[in-house]
Amino acid sequence: HAAAQGARVRRGAAVAGFEQDDEGVTVELADGERLRARYLVGCDGGRSTVRKLLGVGFPGEPSRNETLMGEMEVGVPPEEVAAGVARARATEQRFWLRPFGADVYSVVVPAVGVGDRAEPPSLDDFKRRLRAVAGTDFGVHSPRWLSRFGDATRLAEHYRVGRVLLAGDAAHIHPPTGGQGLNLGLQDAFNLGWKLAARIRGRAPESLLDTYEAERRPVAADVLDNTRAQTELHSAEPGPRAVRRLLTELMDIDEVNRRLTEKITAIGIRYDFGEGPDLLGRRLPDIEVAQGHLYGLLHRGRGLLLDRTGRLTPGGWSDRVDHLADPTAALDVPCVLLRPDGHVAWVGDDRQDLERHLSRWFGEPTG
Repeated sequence: HAAAQGARVRRGAAVAGFEQDDEGVTVELADGERLRARYLVGCDGGRSTVRKLLGVGFPGEPSRNETLMGEMEVGVPPEEVAAGVARARATEQRFWLRPFGADVYSVVVPAVGVGDRAEPPSLDDFKRRLRAVAGTDFGVHSPRWLSRFGDATRLAEHYRVGRVLLAGDAAHIHPPTGGQGLNLGLQDAFNLGWKLAARIRGRAPESLLDTYEAERRPVAADVLDNTRAQTELHSAEPGPRAVRRLLTELMDIDEVNRRLTEKITAIGIRYDFGEGPDLLGRRLPDIEVAQGHLYGLLHRGRGLLLDRTGRLTPGGWSDRVDHLADPTAALDVPCVLLRPDGHVAWVGDDRQDLERHLSRWFGEPTG
């Protein structure tokens, strides 16, 4: 999709350095080639070269525990795998071995005593650790891939310095508990992408890019906190085990369970857009509308005015904001203005108030 939109993907082209000025960023690659761009976004992982060269601090906690992770085949029948996993869990051993496609299992096991973190793990490392925690290595063989990860938790002090920005693991790292890292990084990109596009096309003030850090950094901080909490709950010590039992009881309460589910799945995010109804700043669900489903209307990367009254239009912003007059839309409010990332930028039915918010998020009107 990126290539179809005109992007060029350069593989094996490591960034060696960059310089920025008032007009753009000059990037030097490891082979000596120099590239010029309006902006540079470092999406280069937890060891980000861009972040380090930018001089942005990355405070937090270093890794305390290492874990092996991989995909491989096993040499015993499924019922023997299930029995071995059940025995290990009964003794509070923390690992998993679960089906991941035909004859392939996903394996995660503590990496206690396994070599240098800088070196990739071997199949023998997995076998040794499985025997230690489960009493058997399940006959694992034919690995598809092997890796290891730690539980370091860090958050970049800034997401933007001038024309250079950070996204994904370059801006935040945390234990993979709950599988939240992919959502977090993709939503960074989703939040930043439309703002960069608007700025490059001259349709938005420079201040629009400042909202990227203001919105996304608190979300990352919250993910870091809940993964810290989940990591503590993995401990076999009496205190964390007591908290785990208490939390298990609380999760039987629907409101608590829903709150935690929304947190882990990142659907409970509410950006601070100022005073207004609870819907303001939240991502609108994929409700049914006259033309099908809401999210299908956002694929063009434009704003959307969803209007149940039929009295409002984007006016001078129609070149960047679509209009859908639909009195049957499943909304409890007259109208909403959606940003390209699906978050509600305005709620109401007053024309002047709407125009103020159109200017705030989509720049000045044309014509």
